[in-house]
Formats: sequence, structure tokens, C-alpha cells
Amino acid sequence: MSVKVRFAPSPTGKLHVGNVRTALVNWMFAKGQGGSFVLRIDDTDLARSTPEFEQGIEDDLTWLGLVWDERHNQSKRFDRYEEAAARLKAAGRLYACYDTSEELDRRRKVQLSRGLPPIYDRAGLALTDAEKAAYEAEGRKPHWRFRLDGRRVAWEDLSRGHAEVDTASMSDPVLIREDGLFLYTLPSVVDDIDMAITHVIRGEDHVTNTGAQIEIFEALGGPVPEFAHMPLLVGEDGQALSKRLGSLSIAEMRDKGYEPIAITSHLGRIGTSDPLEVGESIDALGASFAFAKMGRSPARYDTADLDRLNAQALHAMPYAVARPRLVELDADLGETFWNGVRGNLQKFADVVEMAKIVRGPVTPTIEDPAFAQAALAALPEIIDETLWPVWTAAVKEATGAKGKALFMPLRLMITGQSHGPDMATLAPMIGRERIVKRLNGETA
Repeated sequence: MSVKVRFAPSPTGKLHVGNVRTALVNWMFAKGQGGSFVLRIDDTDLARSTPEFEQGIEDDLTWLGLVWDERHNQSKRFDRYEEAAARLKAAGRLYACYDTSEELDRRRKVQLSRGLPPIYDRAGLALTDAEKAAYEAEGRKPHWRFRLDGRRVAWEDLSRGHAEVDTASMSDPVLIREDGLFLYTLPSVVDDIDMAITHVIRGEDHVTNTGAQIEIFEALGGPVPEFAHMPLLVGEDGQALSKRLGSLSIAEMRDKGYEPIAITSHLGRIGTSDPLEVGESIDALGASFAFAKMGRSPARYDTADLDRLNAQALHAMPYAVARPRLVELDADLGETFWNGVRGNLQKFADVVEMAKIVRGPVTPTIEDPAFAQAALAALPEIIDETLWPVWTAAVKEATGAKGKALFMPLRLMITGQSHGPDMATLAPMIGRERIVKRLNGETA
């Protein structure tokens, strides 16, 4: 059986790290098994779904390297959901309910006050045709609930192991709202059947829903896929991540300069037994993925880890990969420059400041003019790759300065900064003319 998974985001907002992790794990599992990845846009809520958010989802997934093999819009499949609903109604599994939200809330409070679980009492099933007609005459529209079997539904979860849900402890789920809008559950099951989805991979907050969904799969006569419910992401403080935290949207992370492979390595490996290191590629992440490596505790999302991985990705980036981006930033000073500065980058855009050190203008920081003039007098006429060791040795002999007292003033005078890339690489690239001007206190 060829593995086929799906990611079904709603185009009602930006992708954030929580749902991207779900997309990533689906993608890694499928690609690691030689299977396919389906992007299914859950746009059944036509009032809230927008083309802009839909395009943003595609852009984010493409940028991360999570390319899909099939793409569907649920808004184009309403006829299939209507057919499935009609079948469930004919089988007595989907029934009309006219309870208002106020009535349901009042009943729940009564049940709780009596120490009973707040489960829907199936009042809709007992309605006569005359009672339904009376409600309709009042202007009430029905919502439709799926009648559960009320049994223990079991499955072998790829992430959690043996799992069971007692549907007798659940309210019959609403599948269609009063306004006719299909809620997530029915379209999801119908699409999983029609698209031959073999594995449903999602967060552990969906475990209870799975019991009801398995019953719907069976009621529609479709094959039941395998399930995997992953531990949820939590923040550095152990609290749940909010999907509305804009700082964790993929679009904003891209704007802040995070590398795609840093994001996917972070999200793909936190909460697993794999070392939290940058993957060689997105494909390599997929090849190394296994649910057996995933722990049962919540995965802790720490921005400090992401920052470390981002720097790691840049430090290992070959010049051939970096060059087009360097050209775009007008910071392509050649392979020697890139190899010399990449180890100091936290974000790729930092390279612009590195290029400015070489090309200028740089305003030098001179704390000891006499030291600057001694350094100028010791500056070799011929500037080549030996400049830094030869020059610093001569300055040391002339001034007696050594260690930090030797190297820090020279760095400040030449770069205007107290830290940065290896001066042995930068100094020859800066050139004698600029070095002379900077040692004389000029901006150059």
C-alpha cells in the first residue's frame, strides 16, 4: 500500500509553527515512505476564507520545501458532501436537531448540577414530524448530528500506541450547522475516502474526535485510515502555543531572516530522539523520520534553539548556494569573502554589514592616536594574504602591545566594531588605501 497523507489548512489566517509542524510531519512521513503529500484547502467557510490567505499558505509551504503532489479545494466538493449527508440521513445516522444554543446550555448546566456528564440527550431523535414542522414554522432551522454507536472504538496509533475512545461518553457531533455550513468532520472524512488517504497525522488534541470519525468512515463504507496523534507544541514556559501569536507565523519568520531548513529542522526534530541539529536537506529530514523517535511529552518550542540552528545553517552554506542571494543584496564580494564571514552570521542579511566593512564607508574608532600612527608606520607596502600576521607582529614589536591590547584597537580602527569576522581574511580585502585612511581617523 502506497502511503498517502494530507494537510488541510483553513485559509482564514496565516500558517503558524503549530500547523506547519503538522504539515511537516505529514510530508516527512510520506516522503520517507516513498508516498505522496496532498494539500487540501479547507475553505468550506466561504465567509471567512480569503484568496490572500490561500496564496499565503501555498507560498509558505513552497518556501519551506513542502511541495505537494496533489491539491484540492473543499469548496469545490460540496456536492460530494451533500451526497454523503443524504446517505447518512437515509441510514438514520444523521438526524435533525432544533435545539437553540441557549437551550443546550441550560441542559448542560442541569446535567452538571446533578453530577452527570454534559452529553447531548438526543432530543432531536424523539421529535415527531409535527414537532419539526412547528419548529420550522417558528423560523428555526435544524442542525444535523451524527448518531454515534456508543461503543469503544480502538485503533493502533502510530505515535501513541494502542488507543481507545468510548463514544458512549460523547455527544453526537454536529456535522451540519443551522445555516447549512458543513463543519470540519464530514468533509474531512469524505475527502479522506475519495482521495484514498492512508494515514491521518495530527495533534493529540484530536484523539477524542478520532473515535467519532472512525464511526463515520464505517457508516459511509470507506476504509479507515491509520492514525497518528503527535504531542502538542508548548512554549519555552511549558504553556500551550497560541496559533494567534503573529511572531510565530511563518510569513513573519521569513521576514525576520530565518532559513527554511532551520525552521524545518527545528520543528521536525523537537520532541524526538534525534539531535537538534540542522538537516542536510528537507529530503534528508524525511528520510530520517520515524514515529518511533517521537516522545510522548509535549515538544518544547524554544526560539533560542531556532536561532542556533539558523546560524548553523548559514555557517555551513556553500558559496554557490549563497551567491544569488549575495548578488540580490549587492554583497557578493567573492567566495573568499563569503567563507570568511559566514561563520559570524546569525541571519543572512547580516552579510550586508560585513560587506560594508570591506567596501566602506566605515568610521574608525581610535582610542589611542599614537598607537594608530605606530600601526600606520608598520603597515606593509605589499598587501596580500600574509598581511595580518606580518603586520600585527610588526605592531607588537613597535608598541609592545600584545593579546587583546594589540588586536582590539586594530579591529576598532579598521572596522569600527569590537567583534566580527577573522581579520586575516578581511584586512587584505579592505586594501591598503582604506586601511591608511581609517588609521588616520578618516571615514573610508
